Amino acid sequence: MTRHVPAALVLAMVPTTFAATAPASNGTACENLAALTVPGVSIRSATAVPAGPFTVPGARQEIVLPAFCRIEAVARPTSDSEIRFEVWMPPADAWNGKFQGVGNGGYSGAIGYTALATALRRGYAAASTDTGHTGDDMKFGQGHPEKIVDWAYRSIHVMTENAKLIVRNHTGRFAEHAYFVGCSSGGHQALSEAQRFPDDYDGIVAGDPANNRIRQTFGFLHSWIVTHSRDGAPIIPADKLSLLTKASVEACDGTDGVKDGVIDDPRRCTFDPGKLLCRSPNGGNEDASCLTGAQVDAARKMYEGAKSPRTGEQIYAGWSRGSEGFGDSAIQSWRQYVMDPQEPMRVGLFRYFLFHDPNWDYRSIDWDRDLAYAEQKLPFMAAVDRDLSPFKKRGGRLLMYTGWADPVVPPQDTVAYYEAVARAMGGLEKARDFYRFFLAPGMGHCSGGPGPNQFDMLSALEQWVEKGVAPDRIVATHSTNGKIDRTRPLCMYPQVARWKGSGSTDDAVNFACVADTAAGTPRKPTTGGMR
Repeated sequence: MTRHVPAALVLAMVPTTFAATAPASNGTACENLAALTVPGVSIRSATAVPAGPFTVPGARQEIVLPAFCRIEAVARPTSDSEIRFEVWMPPADAWNGKFQGVGNGGYSGAIGYTALATALRRGYAAASTDTGHTGDDMKFGQGHPEKIVDWAYRSIHVMTENAKLIVRNHTGRFAEHAYFVGCSSGGHQALSEAQRFPDDYDGIVAGDPANNRIRQTFGFLHSWIVTHSRDGAPIIPADKLSLLTKASVEACDGTDGVKDGVIDDPRRCTFDPGKLLCRSPNGGNEDASCLTGAQVDAARKMYEGAKSPRTGEQIYAGWSRGSEGFGDSAIQSWRQYVMDPQEPMRVGLFRYFLFHDPNWDYRSIDWDRDLAYAEQKLPFMAAVDRDLSPFKKRGGRLLMYTGWADPVVPPQDTVAYYEAVARAMGGLEKARDFYRFFLAPGMGHCSGGPGPNQFDMLSALEQWVEKGVAPDRIVATHSTNGKIDRTRPLCMYPQVARWKGSGSTDDAVNFACVADTAAGTPRKPTTGGMR
């Protein structure tokens, strides 16, 4: 596929003084890359790293890696930008000829070393960025509007363009194909690249994308308010979250014809937490097996999601039944982003990005006025454009996935975005030509959960981009104590996996991907903010 590369950068990066030490590929030796002149970029170091243990910067962690060339660089597209990024490149005989950009999580300002290592082991030249700041605290945006833009979308694009050129300079040729892989904020970045910079990547994997970013933050605010008392104490204690999940699963497990401890599609689950109301006047006496009236009300409001108090219009999707809490981890439950924080999660968006008031009181929110203001002032914070025709026209391919039990990004919002794109692109059949979506029943946020949650989207994407073989189903696995104990196909939406009626229900071969008779044609979005 054709690569669009700024001519000025190509000229700036042609090696002129290192011919004697250049590799046989007519590229530049790793150590000599530090002398490259790239407009707007400083190469801080270029190191040939031998095979063996590699100490992750800033962490007490060692990972074993093959030999590679490590480039540390800083890009400054504006006077207030400081975008750190790294490029890792395998030796010529180990390089698969391809480039991979990897995504981030949350508002984290950190290089994704684990993701870089994964890409390197697969033979990729890869790049990661800190998105232009350090740490996860949103104070970085106070008085620094360009840094907010860097985080929102610019850093990934800048990283990608410059990393491709560095790879070309080292290897003597441009990568044959470019892929982006990310989940959560990385999924947001993935969709942003497809929407804003369709020429950057041939193939994109967008996992559990937090792309409806502004409305997700309003959703966090609503969820925290309805689940906490005036003094900030959580109304639903941690042990009651697993109680809710258990009751939800018991009520809805069999909707797909298989009893496997997993809710196949939470949209069909009508479990009412009122069934757990303590058996006393008004549900006032609490014990471990029931919910008080206040807890029932809080759970119902979590499922309902944020709505305008004036019009009743859905602002952001509610959280799925089955996502409340499974296992002992706060990560895969409502605890991490709703119950445990001392104040609403990501309230910094209001304080430092929107109102520029560190003392802003979240209880002063005006749901209609402030949402309209946020979407008018910070439209670049989201990646919800439905028109992906430029990406499709240039031959791009996009795979998206999400977990039906995701407690961080409600899957109904991701479904709504896909359906909105399908309508904009002329229907599901036309959308599938370049964009396919897979839902994982029982999977949490990016991984984990009682359902099969490990799968290889990148290999499926490579087959699609490089050989024209589009995936209809992708096999996922579930493991206990490191041993695979269940496999199940993830089916191209809106198809669903259904047991054939014989053989083990823990074996993917005994399932077929079939039309979901309840899905029909794309529905009206279940959440707002889709353009």
